[in-house]
This record gives sequence, C-alpha cells and structure tokens, in this order.
Amino acid sequence: MLSLSPDLQTPLVSQIVDGLRGLISAQVLKPGAKLPSIRAFAVSHGVSVFTVVEAYDRLVAQGWLVSKANAGFFVKRRGDEGAGTATVPREAPRFDTRWYLKQIFENRNLPLKPGCGWLPHDWLCADAVRRSLRQLSSDGLELDGYGLPSGHMALRLLIAEGMAEHQISVDADQVLLTHGSSQALDLVARCLLKAGDVVLVDEPGYPNLHHMLRLLGAQVVGVPRTPTGYDLDALEALLALHKPKAFFTQPRLQSPSGSQASVAHLHRLLRLADQHDFVLVENDLYADLDSTQRSTLASLDQLRRVVYLGSFSKTVSPNLRVGFLLARSEWLAEFVQLKMVAGLTSSDLAERVIFGVLTDGRWRKHLKSVRDRLGEAHRQVGRKLESLGFELFHEPQAGMYLWARHPDLPDSAELSMQGTAEGIMLGPGQLFLVEPRPTGWLRFNVSFSQDERLWRFLAQRIEQGRRAELSMGDAGTLPSA
Repeated sequence: MLSLSPDLQTPLVSQIVDGLRGLISAQVLKPGAKLPSIRAFAVSHGVSVFTVVEAYDRLVAQGWLVSKANAGFFVKRRGDEGAGTATVPREAPRFDTRWYLKQIFENRNLPLKPGCGWLPHDWLCADAVRRSLRQLSSDGLELDGYGLPSGHMALRLLIAEGMAEHQISVDADQVLLTHGSSQALDLVARCLLKAGDVVLVDEPGYPNLHHMLRLLGAQVVGVPRTPTGYDLDALEALLALHKPKAFFTQPRLQSPSGSQASVAHLHRLLRLADQHDFVLVENDLYADLDSTQRSTLASLDQLRRVVYLGSFSKTVSPNLRVGFLLARSEWLAEFVQLKMVAGLTSSDLAERVIFGVLTDGRWRKHLKSVRDRLGEAHRQVGRKLESLGFELFHEPQAGMYLWARHPDLPDSAELSMQGTAEGIMLGPGQLFLVEPRPTGWLRFNVSFSQDERLWRFLAQRIEQGRRAELSMGDAGTLPSA
C-alpha cells in the first residue's frame, strides 16, 4: 500500500500517517474502504505492530479513519461518526488557482507528485539544517521578542556579499528578508499597485501571483514566453495598448516553461521599461539551481528600475520560508513599513538557521550536488518524454521543470483528474495561464518524474487517446457505394 523507508529522517509513524492521508485525499482509498488489520499492515510493510497502532490512532484522532468494534479501521465518510453508511459523491476538481493551492499543500503526500514545486526530501540539506539548529541551541536560543524589521543582520550582510558574485552592487540596508518569496511578491505588489492598474506577467506563469494580483484589483495581462525569453513583438503590441505599472517576471529557469531569457532580451526589456515607464519585478528564486553565471535584470540595471527577489525555500527547506528582496532605498523603506503593518517581523529563528546553513563548509558542495542531479534528471526525463511522443517546449538542462505536451493528450486538466484518482499529482497547463483554457501542456518536476508508474500511466492514457481518435474517425467514415 505504501512505500516506507526507515532510512529517512521522518519517523515511520509519520510516514504511515502522511502516506495514508495522501491516499485518502486522492481518493485512492475511498470513503468507507476497509484498511488492512494492524497485524497485516505490520507484516506487509515490515514494521512493528506498535508503530501501526500509533499511526492508526493518530488518523482516527485527526478524523481520517473510524474504528468499528470487531470490524477494524475504515476510511471515514464525510459526516460519519463511525456508523454512517451514506457515500458522499466525489466532487470533480476545479482547475483554478484555489484548486492548485489545495492540491499542492493538502495532497503533497500523494505517492507520485511530478507536478509539485519542491525538491525531494533527500535532495535538501537536512544535515546542515540540523547542524545549524544544534549550534543555535548550544549558543542559547532567544525566544523572547521579535527580529529586526528588515530581518537578521548577519544574513542580510551575507546576501549582500553574495550578490557581488552576480554583479549586483548592494549593501545590507538594501536587503529585506521576507516570509518566503511569496511575501516579497505581495509586498511589492501592494506598495506599487492600486486597483485598476495594468500588470504584465509571464504567460504561462505563476498561478499564485496571478491570483494575488487580481485580489488587489489589478488587470493582469500575459506576455508570451519563448525558449529564449519573451515574444518581443507581442510585448511591444501590449505596451502600445496598455500602460502597465509593472512587469512581474522570471527571466531565469522560468516556471513552468524552464525557459531562460537571453541577454539581448534582458537589454531590450530594460529599454522598453524606460521608454514606457514601468517597474520590473525580477523573481530569481531558482538562481541557486543554475550552474551557469548569467546576467540578470538587476545586474544590468543595478536596482534603478528593478526589484529583485530571491528565496532559500527551493534549496534549503520549503518549511523554513525565508526569502529576500533587493530594491533602491526609498522603495525598500516602503516595503519594510508594509511588512511590519501586515505581519510584524519575519522569523528571526528561521533566518538564523538559514545563516548557519549558508555558512556551513559543505553548502557549496551541496549546491553542486543538487545541480548535477537536476541536470541528469533533465536528460533522463526529457528522453523519456520524447520517447512517448511528447513535444518539449525547451530543454534547459537545469532547474526543476520541463514543459511538455502530447498530441494525443489534448486536455491536461482531464489527464490530471485521472492522475489524481490514481495517486499522481500532475501540473495541468491551464493553471499557469492568465485566462485558464483547455491546453495539452503539462509541467513536469524532473526530480519527481523518474518513477516507472508515471510512465505507465502516461503510456496508457496516450494509447487510450489514440484509440478514441481512431474510433471517432471510423464512426465518421461512410461505407462506399
């Protein structure tokens, strides 16, 4: 039923609880389904009876299972207190941003998750995090009070020094630490925009950003991506039609397309920003996954018209939620003020942990290992997709994503619903569009796309699609006279 590993840092009880919750959320285990007995589960998974007892008890307490006397454990039905028998009809997923957030963060324990947006546990630097926590503990944890409004000073200094390697000249006073890059995006948007403003975004792009901008009342307009950056003709046409206040973009290893903007495109974008007077918000959260030194909008502009965002969630830990932004001084003061009004300081403890990880002597070796593994995963997954007949939008050989489509899988939303029913979290393309519409494009996280069960599922669906097309063709053929 589940794949358990005693070698992981996650306790076996938690692995069982998380795994069963994922299967129930994905409807692999349906309401009313009976689970294996405690002893049978223990034998089949090679764990102790006591481990299974504790896991089942937790799931009962959390409302996922019900225990029936002399019968065993069953998946709880909605509204079931242990005796109900009515089955709640399953509601088809709505493929919008709210669905995406629910699927990603509530169903992250699905057995297969090639559509997710993070790295596997064993790709992250858990050992460095533990060492940093131990050092903090030995130094004496400071649990009272708050951090500084701009964030932990030592980490800000370290970030400012690191930016010099990327040809961005800043001091610590131009660095603001945030609760991940999502808070950074929100602060910038709320400071720079008002209801009714036109905002440009990448198309396809980040669905949570699109949703957040709409909540602020902005008019969101997509700029088509190409493998080398932007459709500049389309961009110039949009600029002639609208007067945007800002362009939120990911030039490097863009999600979901994996595309990389060329230096020529960056120079042209900066000239257009000057000509049409809009701000560029450069989200560079995948920079640490890129082994190639590249120019950025911020390095070419030196924060005159660019706000630069980064994050440690992809390489250290998504749970620590530490990001940062760089901006010219007068803008940064506004961002700090809004940060304090909206939620006071970010976590000084998390920022100190990140500082300890970055100053650990093995940090650069860890980054190189992750980059190498991603490069190899890109080669393997790319060839596998092509062997099944997928078209690849771009092959970056770095970062986390491949953007691909198949001629016999025209609706990635329908495919994703089928995948969810089989415990597979996919990344349907319409989620990443400014105006969701049916599309065959899918986002594949290469670090989670090497399981043969994924390829069997896709091959079966491709074959079904071909048969359906042949059947429709035969039905439309009239017999000859």
